[in-house]
Amino acid sequence: MIVRLNRYLSMCGISSRRKADELIRKGWVKINGLVVNQLGQEVNTERDKIEVLGKAVMPEKKRYVILNKPRLYLTALGKNEGGKKTIEELIKDIPERVYPVGRLDYDTEGLLILTNDGELANRILHPRYKLPKVYVALVRGTVRKDKLEKMISGAPLEDGSAIPDSVRIIKHENENSVLEITFHDGRKHLVKRFLSNFGHPVLRLKRIAEGPIKLGKLPTGRWRYIKERELIALRKSVGMNL
Repeated sequence: MIVRLNRYLSMCGISSRRKADELIRKGWVKINGLVVNQLGQEVNTERDKIEVLGKAVMPEKKRYVILNKPRLYLTALGKNEGGKKTIEELIKDIPERVYPVGRLDYDTEGLLILTNDGELANRILHPRYKLPKVYVALVRGTVRKDKLEKMISGAPLEDGSAIPDSVRIIKHENENSVLEITFHDGRKHLVKRFLSNFGHPVLRLKRIAEGPIKLGKLPTGRWRYIKERELIALRKSVGMNL
């Protein structure tokens, strides 16, 4: 198969196409022993030998996984020096090395996408595609209708205004409330900061969907492969060819 070199490096899980172009510009990529000196170079995936920093690369099988991350786990691979648990121990039986797309806070649980497809991962994270993320939040206090209407209108935060795609009350629980809230914005601690702004600090937070990918009934701490129809919908949602 004949493909552009930057696409081939993305297929190998080296980087996104854009970052692959940076590697090429720096002279770190060779085809059949010769340094590539121009962008747009095509390669024959069956005949050509491609090297990055002297190491041969080849396409790896793409893996697309969702994990139901438990609370009190770091979204990190490898051991944590502070002794905290990381998600790596939950995904040891995945054949290929996969990487989390974005992160969930240490005390946040729920849907986490992992893959070795660099191009897809970069598109999921890119604000251009406005991929919605849906959360269920247990918050302190009783959220009334008038407060809900104010939430829908948005709030000023220290790093700019935040307007949810949607927010609704699921139920009231003793003196607390359970909300479903959706943002396509991916700023750090956004849901927590937004709800605290209204005097309803988050007691517990769970992500239940990201774009067309839904957590469903996946048990806490378990993972599963993303189904083909889900992957097609996800790729379509971030403007990738099917």
